[in-house]
Amino acid sequence: MKIIKQISSLEKVRCDDILNYPEIHKKSVLRGERFSYQIAARVQGHIQGKLEVVSPLLPHIRVFSVLNAVMDAPVTDIAADEPYKDIDYITKEPGLMPDILEPIEVKNNMWMVWKNSASIWIEVNIPRDALPGEYHIDIRLLHKDTNEEIFSKKMTLEIADKEVLPQSLIYTRWFHADCIADYHGVEVYSEEHWKLIEAYIHEAADVGINMILIPVHTPPLDTAIGSARTCVQLVDIKKENDKYTFTFDKFKRFVAICKRCGIKYYEIAHMFSQWGAKAAPNIMVEENGVSSYMFGWDTKSDSEEYVSFLKQYIAAISQALEDEGISDKTYFHISDEPKLDNIDSYKRASDLIKPLIGSSKTLDALSEYAFYEKGLVECPVTCVDHISEFLKHDIPNQWTYYCVGPQRRYTNSFMAMPSRRVRILGLLLYKYDIKGFLHWGLNFYNAPLSRYPINPYVTTSAEGCYPSGDSFILYPVKDGACNSIRGKVTYEAIGDMNLCRTLEQYIGRDAVVKMIDDEAGMDVSFEEYPKDNYYILNLRDKMIEKLKQI
Repeated sequence: MKIIKQISSLEKVRCDDILNYPEIHKKSVLRGERFSYQIAARVQGHIQGKLEVVSPLLPHIRVFSVLNAVMDAPVTDIAADEPYKDIDYITKEPGLMPDILEPIEVKNNMWMVWKNSASIWIEVNIPRDALPGEYHIDIRLLHKDTNEEIFSKKMTLEIADKEVLPQSLIYTRWFHADCIADYHGVEVYSEEHWKLIEAYIHEAADVGINMILIPVHTPPLDTAIGSARTCVQLVDIKKENDKYTFTFDKFKRFVAICKRCGIKYYEIAHMFSQWGAKAAPNIMVEENGVSSYMFGWDTKSDSEEYVSFLKQYIAAISQALEDEGISDKTYFHISDEPKLDNIDSYKRASDLIKPLIGSSKTLDALSEYAFYEKGLVECPVTCVDHISEFLKHDIPNQWTYYCVGPQRRYTNSFMAMPSRRVRILGLLLYKYDIKGFLHWGLNFYNAPLSRYPINPYVTTSAEGCYPSGDSFILYPVKDGACNSIRGKVTYEAIGDMNLCRTLEQYIGRDAVVKMIDDEAGMDVSFEEYPKDNYYILNLRDKMIEKLKQI
């Protein structure tokens, strides 16, 4: 038996599911958009062959093998007897889940399909100067020895005579330079490390990430109290008496890499410990020829010595940002996820930092509106399950995020979730006029609280602490990183947001929002949205059709 189907990028090809996937043969796109789809196979025995792609769009086409990842903890906060379909999961059982996207060139144009189902991912990046019209993409798999055709599939893309607006969303997933050094076994900021850093940032930018966390000092994130992560501090600091001097050579090299990769926005590592700003981060300082952590867990955030240091440190960072021409595109973090009982310590920290950062802004993940109401942060980053309170106040610089939770109802990007639950994010960001999206894990390859490194090919859950896939979207490979279905689908979500903004130019924002709700048959919100693949795909088709008619 051999079943070959051409299907949506929203499907995750597992076992016999291929029998239920509807085929697609033709789609319409705008100039400047990215369109992705899959060819899925179900065979007995196995097939092995050479992949051949014929299309006038060939220079703009990339093909990936979809590989399974180990999904060792699909959920961590849902009862075992709770039906998975009621909470919109593919499964709650550990096992394998298609997620890794390996460029097909890695296999020398060989694609092998074993007994169970498999797929290839086809990505078409439509040039902004493409001529409107119909373009065919013919994909054939030929026998590796005889060149006999094993299968062929054709996709027709109609490129409309409209150009999509470029991305306006500021999008960051926290970059962990230490995890790169630890996993690849290279010395921090050796030439090998710098090459890997650029490869990772390039791969991040490919899925719409346009903001990078700069480790001026090792970010005080997910670190056990009293411990330290591998030091990746970019700024060299020396102390003489009460004065500090700062060298920014590594910082400048890091920023240059970001600029080459197309990064437009920057965030500065948190100046205080996570969850309440009670202590200083681990900061390496040289004194009398000896380097050590002069500040850290045993340094109170409001200590006289640390406050004196911060005033000099932040002034130096601000000047370096000015020198790089990025100060107005940079956001300073104070402390990640403070609670209401930390508001006094957070206020002291905020009052200290904000006057020192010039044209930069402050940005922090928080769930309590009181922090914004008291003027303690300029850009609140609110979890999707707490954002309704913030939306009542029409905040001009509202951001959102998700992380280890929520695991029910809301959009998120765990492996066990259907891709539509990832992709709905774009329509929600547009409808509620969200300016930025943050996630904590671009490439976090550590156990909980960074107690030791892990292998993301063995555990995708940091050994059961987080739902599989939560801590990273990039997989390490020999010379860099490869992407995931979840990373690519998030990029498609941003594409949906861009499409809405493009249509808004012609029919107005209210009319676009009405289309979003009418197609859903409900008032689409972070809490409630359609739980099927066809909603987003049908809505896109109607929006593009309306643009074609204008």
